[in-house]
Amino acid sequence: MSYLRPHRLEDALEWLAAERPLVMAGCTDIYPLHQTPALDGPLLDITGLDELRGITAAEGWRRIGAATSWSDIIRAGLPPAYDGLIAAAREIGGVQIQVSGTIGGNLCTASPAGDSIPCLMTLDAEIELASQRGRRRLPLADFLTGARQTARDGDELVIAIHVPEQAEAGRAGFEKLGARRYLVISIAMAAARLVFSGGRIASAAIAVGACAPVAVRLGEIEAALHGLACSEAEPWLRDNMAGIMAALSPIDDVRGTAGYRREAAAELVTRLVGRLCGDTP
Repeated sequence: MSYLRPHRLEDALEWLAAERPLVMAGCTDIYPLHQTPALDGPLLDITGLDELRGITAAEGWRRIGAATSWSDIIRAGLPPAYDGLIAAAREIGGVQIQVSGTIGGNLCTASPAGDSIPCLMTLDAEIELASQRGRRRLPLADFLTGARQTARDGDELVIAIHVPEQAEAGRAGFEKLGARRYLVISIAMAAARLVFSGGRIASAAIAVGACAPVAVRLGEIEAALHGLACSEAEPWLRDNMAGIMAALSPIDDVRGTAGYRREAAAELVTRLVGRLCGDTP
């Protein structure tokens, strides 16, 4: 078995192009997915790449390194627009998982129930990939191509998530339904970011996870909420839950039926928007 833990991104990309190794960071998903007592090589350990860790802001964008852990995100002192992402980070496993697991790993696993994904969708996030051929950035919706499928080529490494400054406006939240409060895969989840002006919703970004092959932005619902008074938003959503459910395509599995997921997601969205509106001065 061959194993490499480089300290330079150039070395990692060179080996990735030559050997197409399994990329490892927090490894909180790798062992459950492979279900083997040991991993066959080649293995590329990216935990030594400082360039992939940390959160910085410059030139109208906030950059979150792909190897940034959930605990790093929780402690980063981010603006209220990130409150949904922080809430999701607090519900991803226990403290040990939050210290080890990385935001890039959550994206590359591309589970329909990946907790960070709806939150990042409401932040209009872009994904940066690097290879020896160069670098490119994709909107998150284009990076995720299906259940456990991404647009990452075999010689590419996800190195960062970028959030535009204009998406850092407003307040955000996250709601998750599972069989218990923590340490559980979501049955349904919702993330929302609302911008308020004069007691009304100036703009809305809402996404639902675990109810389709990839998380879904509710564009029609967002447009309908625009301009509504804060006091009108939750009642309007309760009268239009069918519109939320129509945008989803969940499956039946051991955690819940498709019908239950649709209804649960609509309820989560409604409660979350109502809470955010109620918290606004």
